[in-house]
Amino acid sequence: MNESSSAQLAQAEARVESHSASLKKELGVRDLVLTQILFIVGLAWIGVAGKLGPSHVVFWVLALVLFYLPSAAVVMYLSRLIPLEGGLYQWAKLGFSETVGFMLAWNLWLYVIVHTSEIGLECATYLSYALGPGAAWLTTSTWFVALASAVLMTLMIIASTLGLAVGKWVHNAGGVVMLIVFGALLVLPVIGLATGHLRDYHPLRTSIPSFSLFNLNILGKMGFGALGGFEYVAILAGETRSPARAVRRSVLIAAPIIALMFVLGTSTVVAYIPVNEIDLVGPLPQVLRVGFGPFGIAAKLATVAILMTLAMRVAQTNVAFTAVARLPMVAGWDRLLPDWFSRLHATYRTPVNSIVLVGICAFAIALLSLIGVGQAEAFQLLFNASGIFYALTYVVMFAIPLFGLRGVSPRPAPWLKVASASGLAMTVLYVLLSVFPIIKVESASIFAVKITLTVLAANLVGVGILVAARRRSAHLDPMA
Repeated sequence: MNESSSAQLAQAEARVESHSASLKKELGVRDLVLTQILFIVGLAWIGVAGKLGPSHVVFWVLALVLFYLPSAAVVMYLSRLIPLEGGLYQWAKLGFSETVGFMLAWNLWLYVIVHTSEIGLECATYLSYALGPGAAWLTTSTWFVALASAVLMTLMIIASTLGLAVGKWVHNAGGVVMLIVFGALLVLPVIGLATGHLRDYHPLRTSIPSFSLFNLNILGKMGFGALGGFEYVAILAGETRSPARAVRRSVLIAAPIIALMFVLGTSTVVAYIPVNEIDLVGPLPQVLRVGFGPFGIAAKLATVAILMTLAMRVAQTNVAFTAVARLPMVAGWDRLLPDWFSRLHATYRTPVNSIVLVGICAFAIALLSLIGVGQAEAFQLLFNASGIFYALTYVVMFAIPLFGLRGVSPRPAPWLKVASASGLAMTVLYVLLSVFPIIKVESASIFAVKITLTVLAANLVGVGILVAARRRSAHLDPMA
């Protein structure tokens, strides 16, 4: 072991922990488990996987083996080694360099900004399913989507400012609702068979998929896109009791539950919705509406379930919103951003300035996304761009056990390096193929150019911010 490297790591940890001491320790294992379930189980993915038909089982198994299990292993290793507020940012900073850490945090921040900006569009979609055909106009109404975005983002700003004493109950409730709604989704085929409204249901029936660019694209999305997220709660390590132990246990408990939800949930979608008719924006409310439709009074239950799903989706977005506001705070601790970002609310001890900035930026992007494109294309454009920002952070995370943390022990075991390489390959596959839409757009090439230029331009802005921050720091402290 390199004593110098280990000493530097210990010093960095002590510095971060001294800043974290002012944060309230609100989270335990139960909170993290429910947050993991809420955050990772993206509702759109059962629709994306459903596009594969019966072969979705094979693709889920491949995604679980090649990405899901490797990501869980890497997160447990890094969260035990570096259990600090900021999570991935700290792992990348201490594993590679301050520059890598900042750019990772920048991309994760961008991901949440874009991810949050989608909430108004999704709200309109869910309400249109809940209220019936007469509300179909909601999904094409620019003013309604903008209003929904403004209201929901304001509520998230308030909840995040109040802190995890309140926020954890929002996330816990969302996790419980997620389990309830998916429970209804999984039992729906059983009810359909018993009442004769569904001819057959074979949840694990599969077929050998053909090799094609489309299927490869879907595999990449089902790997990183659907199954990423275990590392996210580690951002809140400084606000978690016994973070190294708690994050590890939350991953071990949540992982099998999440895997079953994805596989069996997709089987229900395939059983009820023709492949060509699956709604990529709202597959869960779509299948609930179709499945419960024949039961008369039970159709009202579908409406309730869809509204519950909307509430769950808002809570899910709030997880991302709340955690990512901590990244500018910890970057401020390292003097990579002005102290303004690290200022805490006097009562709630939350980074209120950073929280408000996230909300304003997300709302601005929400408005821009409504200009000149159709509803489905707008969603897909935002969805792909945000996914690439997030995937770039995973490229760094998987690279840490392979190339980072030189001279620090414990070193990753050989099997963990193999797992990291597998996860890295799947993430790179996702990045390379995400520039191509899986829905029809006016021009696939123009769509790809938009995605590529957006990602490059956004990262150049991040480089500019970092350079400016270092110049400012050098000016304020010439001896630094």
